[in-house]
Amino acid sequence: MSTYRLVARELDSGFLTLPWDEALAEWKCDNLVDLERGVGRHVVRFVEIGDSYYALKELPPPLAQHEYRILGHLGGTSVPAVEPVGVVAERRPRTGEDDLPDVLITRYLEFSLPFRTVIGRQVLPDPDGRVPESLAGLLVRLHLAGFFWGDCSLSNALFRRDAGALAAYLVDVETGELHERLSDGQRRYDLDIAHENLSYEFYDVASEFGWSEDRDPTEFAERVIENYERLWSELTDEEIFGLDETSRLETRLRDLNELGFEAEEIELVKTGSDYRLRLPSARVEPGFHRRRLLRLTGLDAQENQARRLLDDIRSFRSALERAGQPPVSDAAAAGRWLSEIFEPTVASIPRELRRKRAAAEVFHELLDHRWQLSERAGHEITMSDAVASYLEHILSGAPDERTALLRPRT
Repeated sequence: MSTYRLVARELDSGFLTLPWDEALAEWKCDNLVDLERGVGRHVVRFVEIGDSYYALKELPPPLAQHEYRILGHLGGTSVPAVEPVGVVAERRPRTGEDDLPDVLITRYLEFSLPFRTVIGRQVLPDPDGRVPESLAGLLVRLHLAGFFWGDCSLSNALFRRDAGALAAYLVDVETGELHERLSDGQRRYDLDIAHENLSYEFYDVASEFGWSEDRDPTEFAERVIENYERLWSELTDEEIFGLDETSRLETRLRDLNELGFEAEEIELVKTGSDYRLRLPSARVEPGFHRRRLLRLTGLDAQENQARRLLDDIRSFRSALERAGQPPVSDAAAAGRWLSEIFEPTVASIPRELRRKRAAAEVFHELLDHRWQLSERAGHEITMSDAVASYLEHILSGAPDERTALLRPRT
């Protein structure tokens, strides 16, 4: 008799119809879908249940439970990571053989792309620069949260478009460790592992795609480390200023916000005629623009997307006041922008094209496209004309990215 034990944060009855008593590699059920994925050492399959997609990964029981627990903890932080749904354990086949490995269930990350898609298809200009920048940003956010990755690699992350840049998401946490705070030695060791993994993996990808020797794997890995060191320094370096330079405190905190972070706590020590400002790494929180946009509009976007949308809200507010209207509060301007600008624009995108880009990314691309059209025309182009041009010349020819299907369902 086959048995299994399912522990889940949510339960769709569709999960109960899956053949848990069979090895994942042998599944032939109708729920299976072919989605793009990175290279990994474990069997991974994707299923469609209801209107949602899920990733299933076969793992030894201790690893599956570890990943489920770690991802669950990270889900309560601002760390970008895949969402755990459940674990299927004690899978005993009908044949009475030994138990099968556990299966970790995570929600499929919509509009995400594996590294080989990003860099192989050149979905963005300068992927050799944007991928290292996004990976470095992910590492910084992990380390701020006290998380030691232990296996940073291109295959253990997914990437989403973020207003012309990329946002990296954590996928694999088998070797991850949670600490209250990482020491400098732990951070350095994690960076050393990242450098080695990324160099080897980039070399494999370069061979796979037949790239020229100009694309140096070591240089790629070093670019990740350099981006990391620069951002970490900007966020956490101690600063000393005199009694007559207290405005530098406000400047430092504004600069922190511009980087997309905010200090939940600062430490200010007066030593003689100087002040010493410290920003404890555990109290530096990412997602400044994202949280502000969510608070003002209810829209959830990537950090750079949120920054771009907030800029457009400010422009909209200025236009209202230039038109002779009384001063408008941030909340009132955001509400009007949402109902008068953003929602009608997104609603004008045909339903069949909405799988190609997330709504916030579409709006960002539309703003860029409108600006380019206006520059060429020498006068302001209306948003409706920009939308028509964008749909015809850009979005209609773009691949679907909501779910990167290798083969369409029939």
